Formats: sequence, C-alpha cells, structure tokens
Amino acid sequence: MNHGIPLELLERVKKVCSECYRLREAGFKASEPVRTLEALVQAEQRGEAVTPVDDMDWEDIFYIHDGNQWPSDPPAFKETMREYRAELRKLAERVMEAMDENLGLEKGAIQRAFSGDGRHEPFFGTKVSHYPPCPRPDLITGLRAHTDAGGVILLFQDDQVGGLEVLKDGQWTDVQPLAGAIVVNTGDQIEVLSNGRYRSAWHRVLPMRDGNRRSIASFYNPANEATISPAVAAGEAYPKYVFGDYMDVYAKQKFQAKEPRFEAVKAPKSSPAA
Repeated sequence: MNHGIPLELLERVKKVCSECYRLREAGFKASEPVRTLEALVQAEQRGEAVTPVDDMDWEDIFYIHDGNQWPSDPPAFKETMREYRAELRKLAERVMEAMDENLGLEKGAIQRAFSGDGRHEPFFGTKVSHYPPCPRPDLITGLRAHTDAGGVILLFQDDQVGGLEVLKDGQWTDVQPLAGAIVVNTGDQIEVLSNGRYRSAWHRVLPMRDGNRRSIASFYNPANEATISPAVAAGEAYPKYVFGDYMDVYAKQKFQAKEPRFEAVKAPKSSPAA
C-alpha cells in the first residue's frame, strides 16, 4: 500500500474508467465473444454437445499510450489518466531501482537496459479492461493464462470483484481484491535481465457471473530497439536479443509456454572459420 499515489487520484481513475466502459458497453454486447457464447448456449439448448471456447476472452479492452488517441468521453478521462500515468511511471522506475539493488546492480541499470543506454525511449502503455458479468463462465475464459512480455507491470485492479489468479507452485491462487492497492508483476524481460532471479508470473482472469471487474494495467517495457540479455552473471540460461524481435514472437505465442519464445529469438552462434 506504500506506493505514494494519492487515494483521491485512484478514486478518480476508477470513476472515469467505469464511465468509459458504460459508453462502450453496447459495443461489447455486440462483440465476437458475446455472439460466440450465445451460439454455444443455443446449440446446447438444442441438445448438441458443445466445447468451451479456448481462443478468445470475455474482455473489453483499449490501450492508451503517449502516441495514440485517447477517449474524449467522459471529459475528465484524459486529464485524470495523464495524471495517473505520470504517477505510475515514477512508481515503476522506483520498483526497478529496488530491483537493481536486490540484484546487486548499479542504480538505474534496468532502466538503461530498457533504453539502450539512453538512446531510445522505453515504452509505457496502459491497458484498460473490463470483464462484464458472464452468464456461462464454464464456456469461456475472462483472460487466458499467459505471462507478460515486457518489464514491470503495475495493476490497479477492482477492489470488489475478483477473478485474477496467479500460478504458484503448480496451483492457481486468487489475488484478492484490496482497496487502494497496486499489484506489481514482472514480465519476461525482467526474468531475462535478472537471469531468472525474478520470474514472470503466469496469470489468468476467470469470468464471473456477477459484477463487472475493472482492471487497469500499466506496462513499463523496453524500447523496441533495446538489446536485452542477462545483467546478472549465472551461466547462460537466457539469450541476448532485440526486444522488438521478441515482441514479434510473443504476438503469435502469447498464450503458449515462454521458453520456446526465448529459443526463437536466440541469435545463432557463428560457426568457426574454416
């Protein structure tokens, strides 16, 4: 809870994001996941065998970052989210400095890796999600299990409606809603930089019959041009690669095991001269 972000600001963020979803709700009700689920229920009512959906999520999402267009309604959305993102960015940088210290690295080492020693601007984006009430949570997922591709993820989740789970010791565990909390998650790039000292966590969202779960996740990621490799010496468990190349692989394999993604971007070793 000692994140330093004013609770009054968090309340405003909740308000504008909830209002934003109300303006998007009709679009979600006409979306492919809703149509697919309705078709499954109708088939089941006709006595047909149905199989749960495994290639889409019961989720309404949009992304905001410095280079894209933000919603203009509600009117307070832009100002509130600019203020919130500025606070979250500072918090992410403090988290990375704490990781530097824990890993025995120089202060700012992770940020320098993310920026290519200051040559490029790290990416900071925010995903605004809602998981509306689902009439048949047995037939579709809220968000399929995955690890996050990037660096430090700061999640401001719903404090009333649960559904988020993390995989720990082979078991799915609830992440309990807690008012005013910011959940810190580490992505694949922190796992590589730390040489496995920090692991990117598998997580998923279960759909709920009751309640509209709000989730606001902010991602502090390397620049696409940044070269990522272990900063902590401990063998050669992880490869060296350009982050943009990793993202190309991740886009196709997000919901699959992460180890093959690391293999896919591993630079081929040069053969010895004849």
